[in-house]
Amino acid sequence: MDYLLQLAASPTAWVALATLVVMEIVLGIDNLIFISILTNKLPEQHRAKARRIGISMALILRLGLLSTIAFIVQLTEPVIDVFGHAFSWKDMILIAGGLFLLWKATTEIHHSMDPYEQTEASVSSKVTIGFAAAIGQILMLDLVFSIDSIITAVGMTEHLPIMIIAVVVSVLVMLLAAEPLAKFINDNPTVVMLALGFLIMIGMTLIAEGFGAHVPKGYVYAAMAFSAVIECLNMLSRRARQKRSAEQA
Repeated sequence: MDYLLQLAASPTAWVALATLVVMEIVLGIDNLIFISILTNKLPEQHRAKARRIGISMALILRLGLLSTIAFIVQLTEPVIDVFGHAFSWKDMILIAGGLFLLWKATTEIHHSMDPYEQTEASVSSKVTIGFAAAIGQILMLDLVFSIDSIITAVGMTEHLPIMIIAVVVSVLVMLLAAEPLAKFINDNPTVVMLALGFLIMIGMTLIAEGFGAHVPKGYVYAAMAFSAVIECLNMLSRRARQKRSAEQA
């Protein structure tokens, strides 16, 4: 109790908490984009439930990993050597997660460019399988993003309560933002393609990190923000043209 009181009275601890909360929220954007795109592929009545399960599992995974910090730190230790390059468990998990993101995003882009028809019978027979598959894929990426998130937290502060608060706050923000983001992506088809492009970039970043090439996150998120601004301008332009066409008609 005295430890918590001392921590609460420390300005340095509050600065560390604010910095870590912002960092965790930013890192959670990747996870949230993936969840939004994947759950939008489900029948409408299953989407909200899948998003809640996916984000809740992200919180459970993060808190579970925080309880094993000593183990998490060991994940950065080299375990195998391939052609003179040492790989840790973290490296291999990041590479596997990056490859999965590349495969998933490429597959979704292919489906968007060359959609196929399904009968109502086949769709209804695949609802349960689709839901289970979606949850499984969300959990896989939750694990990758959670390990990256917790290792970042461990590198920024040594105080476990600060890490727990930052993780809980970031996941609550994800939970609040999930519904609006998913609806926005679903209502704007061009945004889906942009988001899939983000997933490809994130996948490449994870693979690069796994091979030891550090990619500053600021560059990645700056590129994503710039692309999002351009897409917003395109959307405003399209709406303005549609409004003018309606007035002229």
